[in-house]
This record gives sequence, structure tokens and C-alpha cells, in this order.
Amino acid sequence: MGFKQSLIDNNSIKLNVETTDWREAIKVGTDMLEASGAVEPSYYKAIVSSIENLGPYICIAPDFAMPHARPEDGVKKTAFALVTLAKPLDIEGEQVKVMVTLAGGSSDEHMEGLMEVTQVLDDEESESGVDVEKLLACQSVDDVYQVIDTALAE
Repeated sequence: MGFKQSLIDNNSIKLNVETTDWREAIKVGTDMLEASGAVEPSYYKAIVSSIENLGPYICIAPDFAMPHARPEDGVKKTAFALVTLAKPLDIEGEQVKVMVTLAGGSSDEHMEGLMEVTQVLDDEESESGVDVEKLLACQSVDDVYQVIDTALAE
């Protein structure tokens, strides 16, 4: 399943979300996936536990995090949730403005999902190679879909 189609099917986009800490921000994404039937409640707990034990492994680029855990930690089907934050959050010393929660149903689907999200955020002109600003600028779900379509068409 593609990134955009998953967001549509799971109704899993929230923009300009106000949260007090990273746990709350991750919960916004996992709650949407839980509501859609993609993950079990244990998936959220697995992500938080992993960050507490391993550090901010979900921070894969400046201002961008991809909360995820293992398929056996409660994934029922591969799915994504997109959350943009009203204010940057600190996750163990890393600043985050955009989160894409990934629930990979298998290792292969996990890697395919990671590659597609990376393609959407790819920006050769940016120093980090990632452009979260285009997602932060989105004011509606349709704006997000347009960013994804444009990125995948390039």
C-alpha cells in the first residue's frame, strides 16, 4: 500500500497539532492507526518503550521523526499516520516538527514504507536533503495529498 493511499484509507492526517511532549505526539499518530484497525494499543507502548531504551532512533532527519516498532508489536496491517506539530518538540535531544508513524506489517513493507516517505520528503537543495517545510505549510488534508503527488511525480 502506498503512503498516500494509506493516509486516505486510514483517515490518518492531523495538522498543526498542539502537544506537550513527544509521548503525546506519538499517541496522536498511533491513535489514528488504532481507530482504523491497523494497529493494536500495544503498538504505542512498544514505540515509547523502544525510545526510552534505545534513544531517539525514530528521528531520521532534522525536524522529522518516524515513530515505529516491530511488526510483532501489534501491527495488523501496513499503514501510515502523518502529524505536523504546532510547536517543535524535543525527543531525547532531537527537535521534531513532523512525524510520520509507520506500522509495517512485515520487514519488507516496513522498508518500502520508509523509502516512499523518504522520497516524498527528499529535497536535493536542502542541506539535510529533507524538506519538512512543505508538509508544515499544508493547511488541509488535500494540501498534503498534493505535496505527496508532486513529490512522487518528480
